[in-house]
Amino acid sequence: MGGTGPFPSDALRDFLDSTFGPATGVAFERVAGGQSNPTYFVTHGKERMVLRKQPAGPILRGAHAIDREFRILRALHPAGLPVPRPILFHADPALLGTPFYLMERVDGRVFADAALPGLSPSERREIWMALSDAMAALHAVRPEEVGLDDLGRPGNYFARQIARWTAQWQAADSGQIPELDRLAEWLPANLPPEDGERRIAHGDFRMGNMLFHPGEPRVVAILDWELATIGHPLADLGFCCIAWHSTADEYGGLLGRDLAAEGLPEQAGFVARYMARRPGCGPLLPFHIAFALFRFAVIFVGIAERARQGSAASTDAAALAPLARRFAIRGCGIIDRPGRTSA
Repeated sequence: MGGTGPFPSDALRDFLDSTFGPATGVAFERVAGGQSNPTYFVTHGKERMVLRKQPAGPILRGAHAIDREFRILRALHPAGLPVPRPILFHADPALLGTPFYLMERVDGRVFADAALPGLSPSERREIWMALSDAMAALHAVRPEEVGLDDLGRPGNYFARQIARWTAQWQAADSGQIPELDRLAEWLPANLPPEDGERRIAHGDFRMGNMLFHPGEPRVVAILDWELATIGHPLADLGFCCIAWHSTADEYGGLLGRDLAAEGLPEQAGFVARYMARRPGCGPLLPFHIAFALFRFAVIFVGIAERARQGSAASTDAAALAPLARRFAIRGCGIIDRPGRTSA
């Protein structure tokens, strides 16, 4: 019933029958990919849904907060943001071993590889620009307007985030990564001035967490809200820009590719598209990308730990463990770059 254990389909079938009425054609299918919360396609008669649950095993305080995910979907869907319609949240772990929620299943395309293989050069650029537009649309929403103003504490977002992820790294039992230690020391010493920006920060805004329209360059669903909080929009933008600072074998990055020949935008063009839709937003700095790489590295430390404990949501989690150090090395490359005045 956990990350890789058996799925209690009979219990869920009975629950769905009692909730929606008896139905034929009931089916459950594990969704491949994802490193955190196990996800399943659920078909119950005419209902096509997605189920998200916590993994089994020990869970860090505040991690795998699927109740938080469900609350965010419930707030953003009526506001017109591209998120799946939430259906129900089930808090009692007795049924599936952990709490879970159901949301509508949206048809669309997922691109795990930032290089977008299989698309034409013109389509690739349009997809990347659509990703930028979706991020700008999310950050245009004021948290208080959708009832999410208490999703995170106000002010000092980057300082608090650095402290949180540093503590998680220091508590990990995964060996030494000196580059991570260096970033943990550099980041708090190089915080940008507080500018008062307070928006919904997705926390994992990247190509692989978007669902695109089946035939149009348009995001129809932003997925995986586990890490969302009230934060700074440039944290999401910096995180999305990791693609230009990592290689194809580092979680599908773009570094080393002939971007122009493949129709892929430069980072500057992607960022400019975002800025055009969010006038007044502060500049993206090397700090923001270094912070994103530091945080992503610590996330991969956690993935490696869950793999060792046998509670990882993905069967390839152990193979991804080396990425923690590789992303930390990339982060150090950002802060070592001469003339660090812009990203």
